Amino acid sequence: MNGTDVPMKGAAMFVRDVERSRDLEVEELASSYAYPESLTHPWTRVNFVTSVDGASSVEGRSGGLGHPADGVVFELVRDLADVVLVGAGTAVAEGYSGVSRTAERVRRRRALGRSDVPPLAVVTRGALPPDAGVLTDTEVPTVVVTCATAGRERIQAYRAAGAEVFVAGEWEVDLSWTVAEFGRRGWCHVVCEGGPGLFGGMVRNGLVDEVCLTVSPMLAGSGAGRIVSDLAEDTHRRLRLCSVVRAEDALLLRYYTQQAVRRLDEVC
Repeated sequence: MNGTDVPMKGAAMFVRDVERSRDLEVEELASSYAYPESLTHPWTRVNFVTSVDGASSVEGRSGGLGHPADGVVFELVRDLADVVLVGAGTAVAEGYSGVSRTAERVRRRRALGRSDVPPLAVVTRGALPPDAGVLTDTEVPTVVVTCATAGRERIQAYRAAGAEVFVAGEWEVDLSWTVAEFGRRGWCHVVCEGGPGLFGGMVRNGLVDEVCLTVSPMLAGSGAGRIVSDLAEDTHRRLRLCSVVRAEDALLLRYYTQQAVRRLDEVC
């Protein structure tokens, strides 16, 4: 894997170029994708895939944009996280189950002082079916993040399915409270896997530090949405590029938000 580390304030930009996805050096990627050290409150990265023409899905699923290199990053960022945050719509559409336990995952996570398998935290106002695989097919209990309007019966059904339930607000899920609760539990390494509505809510609340984006070598055509939704048209957030990997015809990009840059500058 050829490349250089380009100096930048707060960190070096990671640049690599490989002809085949199987030549990606996962341990080197893990070092580049490592969370900042000595975090005192959660650092949230979001992980998405998009087509060259900006689509976030094909026939309603992001899996249709899949690429071998994206699969490597998808599993790696889960390895590095304390908790995997996802919206209920994405979890159901993509057929989520819990994060799998593999020997490589356990080895990497134990070396980092993490639990063997990270829990999923699923955001829903009550539409998530209690028999969904994201609740019933898991190595560790899923956390359901909901609000009081889900109703006592539905909340009890989630608990009966084996989930831990956060009631984070009355009418809407309070994402700021949710991320703060992660921090209170010592879950400072957060990865959010979408969907677009949840990503939009995280941006609106100033909760995103890092964006991991795979550009899949595909034109998806019209009809699909973008990776973020429910943001005002005048919402602009400038990002700083911190990592570029070309793997075959795909690009694996990472960006810091401005709040992340400030956080890094404070510790450097």
